[in-house]
Amino acid sequence: MGELIDKLRVAESFSKAASTYDSVAALQRNIGHQLLEMLSSHSQDSQSGHTEPASILDLGCGTGYFTSVLRDRYPDRPLAGLDIASGMLAYARTTRALDNDVTWICGDAESLPLKNQSYSLVFSSLAIQWCENSSMLFAEMSRVLSRDGIACIATLGPQTLCELRDAWSRIDDYQHVNQFQSLAQLCKALPDDLELIETECEMRVLHYPQLKELTCELKGIGAHNMNAGQAKGLTGPARVKAFKAAYELFRTSEGLLPASYEVYYLILRKR
Repeated sequence: MGELIDKLRVAESFSKAASTYDSVAALQRNIGHQLLEMLSSHSQDSQSGHTEPASILDLGCGTGYFTSVLRDRYPDRPLAGLDIASGMLAYARTTRALDNDVTWICGDAESLPLKNQSYSLVFSSLAIQWCENSSMLFAEMSRVLSRDGIACIATLGPQTLCELRDAWSRIDDYQHVNQFQSLAQLCKALPDDLELIETECEMRVLHYPQLKELTCELKGIGAHNMNAGQAKGLTGPARVKAFKAAYELFRTSEGLLPASYEVYYLILRKR
């Protein structure tokens, strides 16, 4: 399969968005906190008895927001934050008041620069949707997890920003919106030694008075179209006007424009 997601663009886009990300990432924070609640419920319901993880990896740590939350939750455990965007890591290092036990690592989730069985908990909120090769991603996740280790993941499904995709589809046949994998595709990519022990799915719909607020928010978090072969030079005034008119068809009776996010929550255990 040819590369569908431009990893260099992913890294550059999120690096540039480091200073603005936290100010517009309310949805991302909400989803990450829900993922932590799901992890807590799993830990409390565990039949085998709950023990705190020996070491934690925040995979796709971004600005370090949840790295900091994980440090508060597990204050005495070795903790690492890994991200492909060097700009995000630089921001995290300088803005998060974390102790020296936190290790910041620049790396690709599909080729982790980490030792085998080095972490007992992998936390990853809204990061793995930028990985094209899910089989490689999960194989790497399994490799760095210790025996009975847990991977706690939130990611986005293909219905994410369906209104945006639909509006553009009325204008041309190019791919203007990131396309993410389905839950079935993700589950099919799991190796035999990673067991899916809990999953939840939900649709979250945000609303905006004007389309510009949505597009500015997407720019603020760095979530541009990362697909290779995307349309270039096709966003002139006439096309943009037509696109805005197409999106207006979604305006609700309350006078707001919706933007939908399909969210998957997964808890995996290393067999």
